[in-house]
Amino acid sequence: MTTTLTAPSESTVTRPAARHRISLRQTVENTLTMAYRGIIKIKHNPEQLFDVTLQPILFTLMFTYIFGGAISGDVHSYLPVIIPGILVQTVIITSVVTGTQLREDMDKGVFDRFKSLPIARIAPLAGALTADMVRYGIATVLTFVMGYIMGYRPGGGILGVVAAGLLVIGCSFAVSWIFALMGVLMSKASAVQGISMLILFPLTFMSSAFVPVETMPGWMQAFVNVNPISHLVYAVRDLANNGHIGSHFGWSVLGAAIIVAIFAPLTVKMYMRKA
Repeated sequence: MTTTLTAPSESTVTRPAARHRISLRQTVENTLTMAYRGIIKIKHNPEQLFDVTLQPILFTLMFTYIFGGAISGDVHSYLPVIIPGILVQTVIITSVVTGTQLREDMDKGVFDRFKSLPIARIAPLAGALTADMVRYGIATVLTFVMGYIMGYRPGGGILGVVAAGLLVIGCSFAVSWIFALMGVLMSKASAVQGISMLILFPLTFMSSAFVPVETMPGWMQAFVNVNPISHLVYAVRDLANNGHIGSHFGWSVLGAAIIVAIFAPLTVKMYMRKA
């Protein structure tokens, strides 16, 4: 028996579906949808909020009552110093979660499932970064509320407090791009968290957040005076305590812009390779 082999017709060949072009509007909509997903995750896993709810409360109480008398003479005089410092430390450290959760999602294959959806490839990353701004907002509000309960009365009024909060949230969003890049590049979420803390703890404690810079050794003062965290703390104090925008505000905004300009393209490039 002779078997005749025929080439399959063009209609029977299964071709991979071409990825259709996503408009800017669709990209924004997809990003907001992914951000909503991140917020829903927080709702169903409230333990994710422990760091932004318990940390500002505990740190404010401990630092104020332990160091207040020694540094400023009394607790009430220390509050205008410590509240902005606690705010900056808490929100900046919270930005580490962006990298750890990104790494966890990638390890679980969540982003692999997103590849099959007709959405912008950048949306899961941008959505995660956007959703984390809700966490920064919660930490900011709780820190100011805790300070108010303890007797802190910001001289900058409501506008100064809001401006200070927005500045911290914006700078933390910029810093989160660094940890997002670490989340994309590193193999484990625990590695992202461990290395991030090794970087952040010296930066936050060797700053003007908790004690006067002039009480530090000379070599440390040189570092503290150029530490970006110090500029941000000074800027928040100027806004919250005096309603004043000074040079530290400019340095903080410039630093945030430089971080985004460097790390956002790198993060997107590395993420797109793996997405």
